[in-house]
Amino acid sequence: MTDALSDALTDASQARHSAFWRLPAGFDEVLVDWSRTGSVAYVEAEYFGGVGEENAAVWRDGELVLGPLHLVEGELAPTEGSPVCQALRALGISAGEDDEFTAVGLDAHRNNDGWVS
Repeated sequence: MTDALSDALTDASQARHSAFWRLPAGFDEVLVDWSRTGSVAYVEAEYFGGVGEENAAVWRDGELVLGPLHLVEGELAPTEGSPVCQALRALGISAGEDDEFTAVGLDAHRNNDGWVS
């Protein structure tokens, strides 16, 4: 989520969701609406040198069904997988030989600029 996109999506009349770093204020309500027609995940990951943090949640049928889940720096991922992997699995992603994060290509870029370009 770039700063520009976050600014464009933020509803100034809503409070920012404290469980996430970059979820625009009020955007969780958009995710609720979208989830009425199919499961939706919101994920955040910040890594440097293999060390980092993740946040994730999944909505389905207008309800929060997973999370918010958090993995903070220095904490071992739970046996069921990192928050992002759990969220992707809830969307039906099968990891195969990789984890779900890698299976869907979330490791393709190291920063937002890479995703935007």
